[in-house]
Amino acid sequence: MNLFISLLISITSLIFGYQEADLVFVGDAMQHQGQLDAARSGSSYDYSQCFASLEPLISTADYAVVNLETPIGTRPHSGYPCFNAPEEYLDALSDVGFDMFLTANNHTLDRGARGLHSTVKALDERGLDHIGTYANDSARTASLPKVVDINGFKVGFVNCTYGTNGITPRDGVVVDYIDRPRLKEDVEAARKAGAELVCVCIHWGDEYKLLPNKSQEYTADFLESIGVDMIIGAHPHVIQPFEFRPNKYYPERNVLLVYSLGNFISNMKTADTRGGAMVHVKLFRGDDHRATLKTADYRLLFTIPGTSPHDNYRVMEVDSVPATGQWGARAREFKRRAKDIFDRHNINVGEATGL
Repeated sequence: MNLFISLLISITSLIFGYQEADLVFVGDAMQHQGQLDAARSGSSYDYSQCFASLEPLISTADYAVVNLETPIGTRPHSGYPCFNAPEEYLDALSDVGFDMFLTANNHTLDRGARGLHSTVKALDERGLDHIGTYANDSARTASLPKVVDINGFKVGFVNCTYGTNGITPRDGVVVDYIDRPRLKEDVEAARKAGAELVCVCIHWGDEYKLLPNKSQEYTADFLESIGVDMIIGAHPHVIQPFEFRPNKYYPERNVLLVYSLGNFISNMKTADTRGGAMVHVKLFRGDDHRATLKTADYRLLFTIPGTSPHDNYRVMEVDSVPATGQWGARAREFKRRAKDIFDRHNINVGEATGL
């Protein structure tokens, strides 16, 4: 957010006695071989086209969060099944405005401890916020609790994954898995460190299923019971329903439950996996000085390839996809299926309008 807008918000807050902040969340930033091939430019990579159309939505948010579902490492770079993206990919995501990078996911150990180390190193060298994986126990202790000041709101972040594709962490590296006692400890630690609101970003669920499974529902209920304000899910590679409502255990507080944001960008093939959602959350503080979740809405996104071998992949709002050709048809199919799920299952999370 630029300085002028930030000052305008601060002045407005002083005059009218309230405070607001905008958060955005997107799903899995994948890096398949087709994306690597399209981005290759000589001995380096160029991803400048990939996210350009979404920059107004991402850069103007007070804080933007993305799931980095690939290690960032040294050559050779590769796509599925063992991901390893170049640092230029990270730069492109950062340049478009993402502030927080989630690294606890099932592909985080695709290149073993070395890949985890190189990912953390690349993030740290750029001064980017990240959670979910750590070089060792000491690094985890030093990094957590992660409480971020977002336009005057203290927000705590926790990130965890159901697994790492059967790969065991070695050489002392740490991956945060879904572990209820540790999750409770991390949430409580964030509160003690001053977090007014807590967000748990969680990698869970069944791939390609448009509705959550029982394990997701039980885990979401547990997180709600310990007072988590935002539960943001990823991993299924397709969208799943969103809920914005009073917390069942603390009805004076709202909770946002996002079962799955789907893919942010990928080269997966089906209409469902080619798309995803961006969720926008507005935080609010009124005369009572209490931080609350005010509203939540979503935008549907869709990825299309370039028209030539080295014309890069682009993610955009679904209605911006050119209507002609196979990708226009797939975008319409994705929108139809996603809207059907959201219209039937979402609670108080509608589609956004305007910027």
